[in-house]
Amino acid sequence: MKVLIVDDEADIRRIGELSLQSVGGWQVLLAESGAEGVEAAKAHRPDLILMDMMMPEMDGLTTLEQLRKEPELECTPVVFMTAKVQREEISRYLEAGAVGVVHKPFDPMTLPDEIRKILSD
Repeated sequence: MKVLIVDDEADIRRIGELSLQSVGGWQVLLAESGAEGVEAAKAHRPDLILMDMMMPEMDGLTTLEQLRKEPELECTPVVFMTAKVQREEISRYLEAGAVGVVHKPFDPMTLPDEIRKILSD
């Protein structure tokens, strides 16, 4: 599986990359902003996009909106990563088109399994 991680924090990108490659055995692409994430997704067509909610300039919801305007990306599953995990917020993310939410900070050892569970639900 090819996963694109979109997060403005280098540490989160690196930990996510190590987790998904080493523990999950997946191919990982990285982007440090929403705009870069949209371009990377268009160029590489990932199977999943794991995206931070809180980013400067384009937050996760705005980035998701941009992704959905691209015919080849309109069905690509998006999982948000966020520390804001109140029920109303999670509902808003799901209504916007995300397939799930991973709570930050995430456990690198269980992240791939958490994503697998979200995708199988």
